[in-house]
Amino acid sequence: MKLVTAVIKPHKWEEVREALETFGITGMTVTEASGYGRQKGYTEVYRGPEYDVSLVPKIRVEIVTEDEDVKDVVDVVVKSAATGKIGDGKVWVVPVESVVRVRTGETDEAAL
Repeated sequence: MKLVTAVIKPHKWEEVREALETFGITGMTVTEASGYGRQKGYTEVYRGPEYDVSLVPKIRVEIVTEDEDVKDVVDVVVKSAATGKIGDGKVWVVPVESVVRVRTGETDEAAL
């Protein structure tokens, strides 16, 4: 099993969610996040003065999936989240040793 984590632009969240649901992903964890990479934030003008915003709002999506589905899940996220502009985000994959469904006690693949 693997944990696929994606950090994407907030306005792409619905498109990514719909694409993952179409692929068959029914469960994920989504959190609001903020950060920056090469983008280094942005400048905003509010009522005259100019402000430097160093942390850019993002959405973090986490999906635990079986090994054979990892490449497809990553491809779905990348294609649906891409705008072609700086700040589109990142996707990374890490191994998961075990998963337990709290309600039933099911483990590993049965818990997905």
